[in-house]
Amino acid sequence: MKKMILPTLLAGLMVSASVLAAVPASLKEKGEITAAIVPNYPPMDFKDTATNTLTGLDVDLGNALAERLGVKISWQETAFEQMVSGLVTKRFDIILSGMTDTAERQKSVTFIDYFTSGPQLYTLTKNTELNQLTDLCGKKVGTSRRTTWPAEIAAWSKENCEAAGKPAIIVTGSEGSADARAQLRQGRLDAAMQGSETIPYLMSQEKDTYKPIGLAISKQFTGLGVNKSNPELAKAIAEAMQAMVDDGTYGKILKKWDLEQGAVTKIGMDQGK
Repeated sequence: MKKMILPTLLAGLMVSASVLAAVPASLKEKGEITAAIVPNYPPMDFKDTATNTLTGLDVDLGNALAERLGVKISWQETAFEQMVSGLVTKRFDIILSGMTDTAERQKSVTFIDYFTSGPQLYTLTKNTELNQLTDLCGKKVGTSRRTTWPAEIAAWSKENCEAAGKPAIIVTGSEGSADARAQLRQGRLDAAMQGSETIPYLMSQEKDTYKPIGLAISKQFTGLGVNKSNPELAKAIAEAMQAMVDDGTYGKILKKWDLEQGAVTKIGMDQGK
């Protein structure tokens, strides 16, 4: 037993040393990494109502990541619309807030992709006639207008409803996921769409209220964002994240939040489209 434990321990120490060596000198000197977060996206990022403290998948990953990098982490709450501009102007070092890696955002951000998800449709459990995606042809479906999802629903409808001679899905843009849920409960919508990573949490909070319809209609990478002018930091973070995947730390954090279905085995960079 001792002979097996020692090589494993030494391997872990070598990985840590490698990661620490890759951390930019400026970050080591500062001793702190500043992370932008918008805590309104459970279970990825939100506040514990009992303690008013930040919690969620990204918070746990960020805390573990900072430990690997040998620095403290300082969470900076901000508006979603200000995250990319704040990163570019160096108000913070990273974005770690459930941000989707897209080709457009890659123009100013380097993404370390650590999770996969996708837009998924769901409805109320009482809507027993809605069980598969094609049941939504001709129905009213709502989702946040700030995302690409209204266009994705329309494209899916064209390919799977209209092409089969069925009526198109009626897409309604909402102010956000919470607004779409409210309209669904009020009977103004037949179904809604939000990230597949949020639906298990939603169902656990409001039991016997919602049910998913099919699987996510596309795959998206969620990435930790780094300023494109700081490739050293991006490399160090990618190495640290991969070490967390390899030693099981990453898997334990995902399991805590019931998000194993979005796990990756290889940390990639800028894989979004």
